[in-house]
Amino acid sequence: MAITWYGNQSEAEACRFGALAVIFPLIQRMKVVEIINQHLPADSQAEFDFGTTLSLLMAARLYSPMALINVAGWAAETGADILWNIPPEKLNDDRLGRALDAFFEQRHSILAHLALHVSREFNVRLKEIHYDPTHVLFTGSYEDAVPREELINRNGEKEHIRSDDQLGPAHITAGRATDDAPKGSLMVHAGLLTYVDELGPLPFFGHTVDGNQNGRKAVDEQLALIRRHLKFQEFTMISDRGTYSVGHLLRLQAEGSYAICSAPWGEFKELFQKQNKKLAWKTASYLSIEQQRRRTSDSPLPHEHYELAVLRHRLKDQETKQEIDCRLIFVFSTADQKVVRKQRQKHIDQIREGLQKCQANVARGGPYSDEASVTRRMARLFGDKDAAKYFSWKMVPLTKHEQSKLSKPARGTHLATHRFEFTFNSQAVKQDEQDDGYSVIVTTVPTNRGSADTLFTTFKRQSYSEQVNREFKGPLAVRPVFLHTPQRVEALVFLMIAVLSLYYLLQRMYRQTVPKDASIKERRTTTQKILVAFSSYTLLIHHSRLGREVQPTRLTPRQRQILQQLGFATPAQILSKQLPRAPT
Repeated sequence: MAITWYGNQSEAEACRFGALAVIFPLIQRMKVVEIINQHLPADSQAEFDFGTTLSLLMAARLYSPMALINVAGWAAETGADILWNIPPEKLNDDRLGRALDAFFEQRHSILAHLALHVSREFNVRLKEIHYDPTHVLFTGSYEDAVPREELINRNGEKEHIRSDDQLGPAHITAGRATDDAPKGSLMVHAGLLTYVDELGPLPFFGHTVDGNQNGRKAVDEQLALIRRHLKFQEFTMISDRGTYSVGHLLRLQAEGSYAICSAPWGEFKELFQKQNKKLAWKTASYLSIEQQRRRTSDSPLPHEHYELAVLRHRLKDQETKQEIDCRLIFVFSTADQKVVRKQRQKHIDQIREGLQKCQANVARGGPYSDEASVTRRMARLFGDKDAAKYFSWKMVPLTKHEQSKLSKPARGTHLATHRFEFTFNSQAVKQDEQDDGYSVIVTTVPTNRGSADTLFTTFKRQSYSEQVNREFKGPLAVRPVFLHTPQRVEALVFLMIAVLSLYYLLQRMYRQTVPKDASIKERRTTTQKILVAFSSYTLLIHHSRLGREVQPTRLTPRQRQILQQLGFATPAQILSKQLPRAPT
């Protein structure tokens, strides 16, 4: 049995090096400093170049998101000041702010350069790219925020695409209310491009648009920036129905590229009803991870599936009158059908209960039972629920004869003056149920490049883009943001897109080295698990009259394994190169 002694108090200080053990070599491997400095040459009188300053800020966001004012304290506590060779007192928010100002001037070019470097370094062929916009919320007052000029200046046959210093920041303004954005919230929209394969998602480029603009505008501008900065020769863009338009399909076709895009059901409902009996339905091979588990484990839970039917079609853009051939992939989901019907019934029950309560209140002459109050109450009850269309209501004035038959009003009520009546259209519900579980995907990918079943599987990977957006606004904490100028806000959002790319690149690098016969848990190791594995790692700092002596501590077996699989140097190896040997 090992014997444990209590020793004298050590003079050494513990430094929370933690995840910097993987973050620093990752930034080195990706040549972040060099790429930024290619676009942002340093001032000859500046103490530190922009690449060094901004890469340290990226590391801070990966390590633990914080306000700019706290970066100096973080650097001192973790040893980042040692790795980047910047004294903590030099990392004031003014210096970081100036670095963001410089980054803003070349934000699209730097992001594109990093994306192309990742593509070459890791042999990632960016031929299938998923696009998904999300909103970023802001706090504070941005009086300098104004509507942005058009990114695409179309003047006759010539087209000029603004970016970098030629394009102002996205307008921070009130956008459409959502579940996590109350009405009147200040926001911009950020669209992310993501590559997805068996190793998971890899976000690599993005763009922002004004907070009050929509997905069609966002995807149009994103395509223009791809054309200018990434210069892809041929690719397929996968996106959701908020970006769908015939114009979007035509613009991709003009680039020699293709689209797989879900579309609003209402635009194809009539065509579907006409062609439904002629369609040939086949069960899709795609199954979610959960459905695969249910089938392999003999789970008693329902076995859901998708069915597909294809229809060749020709679409016409009403503005330009141009036409384009496509395939419509009609999709039926047994799971979606159940979800839609359950949600509809829930809203129907909520509305019916509210109507019944109102009916009883009006009948007894309760408070707020006058016609104006009831109208306001109905507006709140119906709101924007789709189920509201199944109900109708009216206030019917009571005759003197009807009032004379009423009982004496109870305390706090008055003699009723109206009767509240409502009806429910069950036939309309049955009519809508015919569309439950159905959706449509529009694709311009030629038949010799992919069957409907293959393209549907590709489209379902869009869920990874949504996961990326959650990370963007969650663990990496891009919101809420408060900086002094819209330019710095925009710069930080773009810097965060680069950070997000590094975040997912780390898990990709790890998963590439995992043996095929490893457990599922090991094959699905995430960046978060890798960072947590190093959370307890520390350095020892000894102070003397000659300065600081830094001593790396011993790695755990798991930490050493991770660094070996990633091909990264150990903290000891990194520090021995960074620092001179202590005098003897």
